[in-house]
Amino acid sequence: MPAAGGAMGAPAVSSFLSLEPPVDPQEAARSLSPAFRRDFALVVPAFNEAPVVPDLIRELRRAWEAYGLEGEVLVVDDGSTDGTGALAEREGEGWGVLRVLRHRSNLGKTEALLTAAEATDRTWLVLFDADLQHSPDEIPRFLARLQEGWDMVTGKKVGSYEKAAVSRLYNWLSRKIFRVPVSDLNSMKAFRREIVFEIPLRHDWHRFFVVLAYARGYSVTELEIPLLPRKAGVSKYSGPFRVLVGLMDLLSVWFLLLFSRKPLLLFGSAGLILMLLGFGVAGVAFYLRFVEGFGFRPLLYLVILLETVGAVLVGVGLLAEMVAQLRHEVETLKRRLGRPV
Repeated sequence: MPAAGGAMGAPAVSSFLSLEPPVDPQEAARSLSPAFRRDFALVVPAFNEAPVVPDLIRELRRAWEAYGLEGEVLVVDDGSTDGTGALAEREGEGWGVLRVLRHRSNLGKTEALLTAAEATDRTWLVLFDADLQHSPDEIPRFLARLQEGWDMVTGKKVGSYEKAAVSRLYNWLSRKIFRVPVSDLNSMKAFRREIVFEIPLRHDWHRFFVVLAYARGYSVTELEIPLLPRKAGVSKYSGPFRVLVGLMDLLSVWFLLLFSRKPLLLFGSAGLILMLLGFGVAGVAFYLRFVEGFGFRPLLYLVILLETVGAVLVGVGLLAEMVAQLRHEVETLKRRLGRPV
C-alpha cells in the first residue's frame, strides 16, 4: 500500500499502474470507513447540459442512497445558456448535499474544478462528467481505492467511443513523454483536494492534472470503468482545433516540467552551441582569408549572426533563471504558510 501525500508533509513517491479485477460497487461501499463516506465532494462541471440534468440528479441521488454516501455534490454551471443550473437546483430540491456553483461565462473544465475546490473543505474530490458516460456506481470503487492510501485514482475507459483513436494517440504520447504510469489521463478521476492548489492549472490543463501531480510525487493508480452511451446532448470537446490545442498544451506542459526549474539548461546550452559554431565558422573564414588568399563575406555575416543570437540566448537563460528562482521562493512561501480551507 502506498504512503499518501499530505499538504504539510512530503508527498508520496511510490506510483505504479495497478489494474485489478473489477470490484462490485456494493462490496466497495461496505469497505468504506465513515470518514471516506463523508469526506469527499463530487465535482460535476456542466455547460449546457439541461437535457441530461434530470437523469444526472436522479442517478446521483440513487447512488447516494444505495451506497450510504454522505459527500457533497457540487454542480458547476459553467456559464450555461440553457438553464442548466436552475434545472439542477429544481431536480435536487430537498437533497441537502447538492450545491450549484455558477460561472457568469463559459470558462472551461479546469476553472470549474478550481471553483469547486475553493468552495469545499472536503479532503477528496471526485471529478465526474455530467453526460453520464460513466455510472455513479463507480464512485464507491474510486473511494475504496483512495482508502487504500493512493493520492489519485484515474479511470481507464472500457468500450468504444467517438474519439478513441485521438485519445489513444494523446495518451500514448503522454506516457512516452511524461512516463506517467496510467493508460487514460482524461477520464473520471478522484484525488486529494490539496493537489489542486499545489500544481499549476492553467486553462484546459485538467487534461494534464495527473501528469503535473505525478511530477510532484503524488501516487497514482488506475481502474477500469465502462464507458456508457451519452444520454443526451453533444460533446463539448470535439473537432480538429481541439486536437491542435491539446498538442500545443502537451508541448507547453513538457516545457514546464523539463525546463521551468532550470531554464538556463535550455537557453544557455542552445546559446553556447551557437557561439561555438560561430567560432568554428570564424576559423574557416580566417583560413580562407589568410591561407587561401581570398575572403568570403557571407561567412563573416554568419559569424556575427551566430555569436549575436548565442549571446542573446545565454542572456535570456540567465534572466529566466532569476524568474525561476522567484517562482521557487513563492512556492516555498505558499507551502510554509499553508492554504486556508
